[in-house]
This record gives sequence, structure tokens and C-alpha cells, in this order.
Amino acid sequence: MRKFVIILGIMLSFFALHGQPSFASSMLQDSTELIDDLQFTEIGSAEDSIANAAIQDSSLKDSSSKTPAPAVAGTGNAADQLPTSDSSKTLWQTFIEGLVGGFIAFLMPCIFPMVPLTVSYFTKRAGSRQRGIFQALIYGASIIVIYVAFGLLITLLFGSAKLNELSSSGWFNIAFFTLLVVFAISFFGTFEITLPSSFVNKIDAKADSGKGLGGIFFMAASLALVSFSCTGPIIGTLLVQASAKGEILAPAVGMSGFALALALPFTLSAVFPGFLNSMPKSGGWLNSVKVCLGFLELALALKFLSAADLVWHWEWFDREIFLSLWIVIFVLMGIYLLGKLKFSHDSDLPYVSVPRLFFAIGSLSFAMYLVPGLWGAPVNILSGIAPPMNTQDFILGGTTSSAPAGDNGFPATVKYDDVLHPPRGFNAFFDLDEGMAYAKSVDKPVLIDFTGHACVNCRKMEDKVWVDPEVGRIIREEYVLIQLYVDERSVKMAPEKVHYSKLLRKNTKDLGSWNGDFQATRYGSNSQPFYVLAGQDLEPMVTPQGAIDDAKAYAAFLQEGVDIYKARKKTNE
Repeated sequence: MRKFVIILGIMLSFFALHGQPSFASSMLQDSTELIDDLQFTEIGSAEDSIANAAIQDSSLKDSSSKTPAPAVAGTGNAADQLPTSDSSKTLWQTFIEGLVGGFIAFLMPCIFPMVPLTVSYFTKRAGSRQRGIFQALIYGASIIVIYVAFGLLITLLFGSAKLNELSSSGWFNIAFFTLLVVFAISFFGTFEITLPSSFVNKIDAKADSGKGLGGIFFMAASLALVSFSCTGPIIGTLLVQASAKGEILAPAVGMSGFALALALPFTLSAVFPGFLNSMPKSGGWLNSVKVCLGFLELALALKFLSAADLVWHWEWFDREIFLSLWIVIFVLMGIYLLGKLKFSHDSDLPYVSVPRLFFAIGSLSFAMYLVPGLWGAPVNILSGIAPPMNTQDFILGGTTSSAPAGDNGFPATVKYDDVLHPPRGFNAFFDLDEGMAYAKSVDKPVLIDFTGHACVNCRKMEDKVWVDPEVGRIIREEYVLIQLYVDERSVKMAPEKVHYSKLLRKNTKDLGSWNGDFQATRYGSNSQPFYVLAGQDLEPMVTPQGAIDDAKAYAAFLQEGVDIYKARKKTNE
């Protein structure tokens, strides 16, 4: 009975980890750190004139210089200085995700039954317990080396910057949606993803003929290749998540966690024979783990389809469709756990065990929790994963309009509103010049929100924090909201605003590139979400912030900017 508690508990942990901001797949990592090495000069000062050769502020004057102002003073390649935010936190998160993925992989039918066979092989081959333990340790270390090397290879081939850029591409998201669906179908037993048999046989031959440490290493390589049909989908999912974090070592760190979890049981079984005896016996439950993971892979695949829909502005994969599919998936998973749904390779289930029953209740209850979301309920657990609320076609008891009523003076239409839409209940500008001109006319500070279609934390802030009454009131009444999308590719810039960005190393031909370059050069950050509370000179009144999950803390951040703006205004009167 305990095997299902162990198995599905780990599986649900794996699912929860992938629902965190790391799921996100944004062009530039969800982070909040400023560049410490970059120096900024005051606009209009003597230093600024000398440093920038009298470059005009193109962010407010379309017809002036093609170089975005204010430019960064200083020397060196600023693009290489752009850091990710809390990198140690990101890498630890990646490591834990890999660790959980490794434990899940260990419970797959391709690996779990091999533990007693491998341990007994070491014992017989070594001739003594001490030597058997030593060889088992070398075997575990070899597994770690193989998977870490694979993670490093991914980074060397693509590079973290290129993977980040790809993660905001519609084609990239469609490709990984398709890949995860294929993985899910494989877990359901339709086919197995295997490597070429000739290659696997060569590795097996070297493992059988090899002596000493070399033979042990090839045994570990043989395990990695033979088990690929089970571990491949898990490794693929982990690498997609790790690659989108913006850390160059993230794929290797993720694979190190995965390999550690995979190698640990083999090593512990050799060192402590009692550990092997306490493990549950192999059986049909292993296939149940595989099928349940297939349901989870299928649910996670929809996140990538949603990202492609947002990037390409299809506007058909709405929030209701996303939630409906998730509800169906978890209902089917619950029915499967109850034994009412069977696949061709499933064993007969004469009765439902108590752990199975409880996990079926959990799956069905989660599906019921999602049902109110079809009529506009927040469903906070999916904030950042599900499509944003402004894609909802119908909200029970509320208006279908995304713009707040009664906002006198706000333009009926704004630039780019044919493709970009504000969070439900807010008015927003999507062009910096237009937003600043309006802020001057109403004498208000601006909230510049650097965001992205594929930014998980951006959607999470809008769906969980901005809906707070006090936060929403301050934004609507005290600020002019300007949302600058850094991954918007469909909107092309006017010729006079196109320039070469040294930071992005390309021309700012589209709105996303222009906004990304402006954020990096003006505020020294490559993070989304990134909130700047500025006066009409675009200078931050308080230190810009990234995602703040606590609504009270975020409201205090907004109010501080309001107080400073009013104090300065009173002083100048």
C-alpha cells in the first residue's frame, strides 16, 4: 500500500514544482536584479552630454535620434554584464526539480526492477562486500557524470541566451507542446521511445567485456541508454524548464539533481542491504506510475500551447478551453486510479487499495476546484500557467469588458490595442511615448510594467496581486499604467525608431526588441516582470522591483511612489 503513497506523492511534488515560476518560459528570465556594474548619468547633465555625444531621448521624441535614450554611460560590453536575478536561488530550484524528476524516473518500469539485479551483480563480481560497495559507489558516480555531461552538452550547443530567446518564440512553444504530447502518448503505452539498438548493443558489449572502473562506467551508460524510453520524457521536460531560466549552468545543475536521485538507490542498496529489502516489489503498480505521469505531461503540454497562442495572437485558446482540458485530464486520471479506465498493458485491478482511493479523490477534487474558473473564478493555483484573465469570454456576475468603467479622459483607443490587451479591470498604454504624453496631461506618475506574453510571473502578478482591491485602486487612481512587452514580435517599429542595440546585438525592428533595449539601457535590467515607478522624467522614484507575491507589500511599494511624487510636486509649487 505504501508504494502508492511514495509514488504519487513524488509525482504530485513534481507537478507542483513545474507550476512554479520556473515553468515559465519567457524570453528573458523572470528576475528582478539591476546591473550593479553599469553607471547611469542624469539626463541633461554635463556628464550625460559628454558620455552620449548629445544623444536625444528617443523614448519621448520619435523623430529624433534612432538611438534609445538615455544611453548607458561607461565602457565594456554591457550585454555580457546583464545578470539574471537571484542566480543561486534559480540554480537550487533547478536542482530540486531535477532531484524530484530523478526519483520519479527511478520508479519507472525500466529502472526499478534493475536495482536488485545490479546490486547482486556487484556483490558477486567483487568477491567481497567492501569491494562491492566501492564498485557501487563508482557506478553511482558514473551515472552522475553521464547525465551532468549531457546537461553541459545542451548548454554548449545552444547557449543559455539563445534558449531564452527561443522560449518566447511561437514555433519553439509549439514544438515543445508537440514533444510533451508525444511523451504522454508514449507513457500511455502506445509506443516506446528508444535509441538505436546497434548503439545500445555496443555499449552493452563494452560493459560485459570491460574490467575495472571502465567496465563499471559502461554499465552506467548502458543503464542510461536502456532506460531512455522511460527517462527520456522526464529528462526532456526538465531540460526545457532548466534552459528557460537564463542560467548557463541550469541544464547541468538540473541533470546533476536528476542523476543524484537516480544513482542514490543503487548505492544505498549496496551499502545497506536492508534498504533493498524495504523496497516494494515490482508489479503492475509501476505501469500505473507511468500512466499517471502521462496525464501530467499532457496537462503541462497545454501551457506551451497557451504561450504560442499569446505570442501569435490566435485568440482561440482561451482560459475556458485551457481549464476545460485540465478538468477532463484530471477527471480521467481519477477514473484511471479507481480502475475504471484501462490501457492495453495494464494489469487487472481486483480491488482499489486505500492509497489509490485517496489519490483518486485528490485528482477528482482538483478537477472540481477548477470548475468555477470556467465562469471567471481566480483559480489561484494556476496563476501564471493558465491563460490570463483577459482571455476569458464570460465572467459570471461581471462585465465582459476588460477596461474599467468610468475612467474619464482615458482614450477610447490606444496604440497597439488591436493586438495587445491590458489585464481585466485596468486601462493601459502599450507605447511609451503615448503613455508619457497622457501622464503629463493628467499630471500623474507612471507605472512602467516591463512584461511578456510568455512571462509566467507577469501573469501570476496580474491574476493574484493586481486583483487585490487596494492594489487595483492605487494603480487605477494614482498611476498611468504603461505595459511594455519585450517579446512582442508582430508589431513593427517605425523606421525612425529602428536602431542597432548593442545589448541585444540586433536591430530593434519590432516592439519587443525596442522595449527590451529600452529597459536594459535605461534601467539596467533584463527581467520580467519589472516595475518602475517614475515621474515624467522617467527617473525611478523608488527602487524598481520585480514580482512581489504579497499584495500588502506591493501596495506599500506603489504607495511609496505616490507619496514621493506628491511631495516633489508640493515642493515645486
